[in-house]
Amino acid sequence: MKESLRVIISGGGTGGHIFPAVSIANAIRLQHPDAKILFVGAEGRMEMQRVPAAGYEIIGLPVAGFDRKHLLRNISVLIKLMRSQLKARRIVKAFQPDVAVGVGGYASGPTLKVAGMMGIPTLIQEQNSYAGVTNKLLAKQASKICVAYEGMERFFDKEKIILTGNPVRQGLLQHNMSREDAVRSFQLDPAKKTVLIIGGSLGARTINNCVMQGLDKIRQSGVQFIWQTGKIYISEARAAVSRAGELPMLHTTDFIADMAAAYRAADLVISRAGAGSISELCLLGKPVILVPSPNVAEDHQTKNALALVNKEAALYVKDAEAGVKLLDTAIATVQQPDTLNKLSTNIAKLAFKDSANVIAGEVWKLAATYRKEHGR
Repeated sequence: MKESLRVIISGGGTGGHIFPAVSIANAIRLQHPDAKILFVGAEGRMEMQRVPAAGYEIIGLPVAGFDRKHLLRNISVLIKLMRSQLKARRIVKAFQPDVAVGVGGYASGPTLKVAGMMGIPTLIQEQNSYAGVTNKLLAKQASKICVAYEGMERFFDKEKIILTGNPVRQGLLQHNMSREDAVRSFQLDPAKKTVLIIGGSLGARTINNCVMQGLDKIRQSGVQFIWQTGKIYISEARAAVSRAGELPMLHTTDFIADMAAAYRAADLVISRAGAGSISELCLLGKPVILVPSPNVAEDHQTKNALALVNKEAALYVKDAEAGVKLLDTAIATVQQPDTLNKLSTNIAKLAFKDSANVIAGEVWKLAATYRKEHGR
């Protein structure tokens, strides 16, 4: 038998792909401390920094996503795809994994395709309620498909599907800080209702514009806000706050290092409807107003949001209507205890509490079968 379990994990591009990937890796390592885990991502993307920071080796592929608006630009994309498949083949041959895991994003395409062609079992994890293009293409050769929503047999072979939920960032549930201390850590008043505004790992222009245009409304609301702008928008946001004058009820930052404290402080959250964010909100039972991004494949964030709205587990404001509705809805909702309680109760019912460990267990089952068949 080979000394240790060997796993390739591939995918990335956004925090929504990276956080689940790292959570799965951590769970595998917890169950099999001697496991060798290699990540494969896309050169120049977020995973190339975040994965090593989490303690794992990563190799980048020169892969890029297809440009749906400028078709001629896809000639270079196809060349990069061919180069990525050749590099992925070299990586897989050198590392000799027992199993390959794909978490979505175009980086996972070449790696899992090559692994499948070489007879290595593959598992894909689909975070959204509407399957991504890469995962739909990989599903035919996948051995197992871990999903977070019911009804995914419209995209995948029912026999392969396992309803696991999405893994979330470790540490969110092991947080013992009181709400009062959490609010104070953002230099705010524990006696006031607090709204947390998050737009994903890179920020969200529509949500940020709503805040910048509504600073006077925030000043007069009697409510306080923790506003994560994302690094792209922080300069613009700080300039707008500076022009507006003193706003002690608004904490503005580009990045929140301690998200557990931010969630603990929040009575209500305003968020995009990425799968990872929704999974965290379900797990923590947080009332939320979802503003789905319109700039994603197959408008999957709207589908994610409606899956909650239909169960009275979230409120929903369209991106195009956010400028008119969002702040007014948030200020009114956060001061309605019955509404907050109903949203909290209903969203908590949708939580999966042990997703990463369940997925890690499925990874091991596939690997164990492969190892046995190949005398490892």
